[in-house]
Amino acid sequence: MAGMIEAVKEKHGEGVLRNVFITCDPARDTPQVLKSYLAEFHPEVLGLTGTWQQVKDVCKAYRVYFSTPADVKPGQDYLVDHSIYFYLMDPDGDFVEAIGRNFTVPAAAKVINDHIADWKGKIDRS
Repeated sequence: MAGMIEAVKEKHGEGVLRNVFITCDPARDTPQVLKSYLAEFHPEVLGLTGTWQQVKDVCKAYRVYFSTPADVKPGQDYLVDHSIYFYLMDPDGDFVEAIGRNFTVPAAAKVINDHIADWKGKIDRS
């Protein structure tokens, strides 16, 4: 992930990407847990969590498969299964591309860079 982000920044500069990670495990992934976990990938990744229903609704909206129990008790052990994609969205919030685990870092960065270069609208770098 870090290599992909840095390759895009190298070509297009700061502020062109907003990297967001949404958990599929809101019972265990508190904001502090997410912050610590995501720091291992790249410091610019923003972690989002919510209630189980909010996560379910986001997953449904983006067609993400996930299997996490709804009513987890504190300390209960369970497995989380989910699809793994990077979703590239345009500055208007519209879906552009799904980048799967089969992409190498250079291939993923090329897809993102090509879409950024093709974008005709304004890019808010703030």
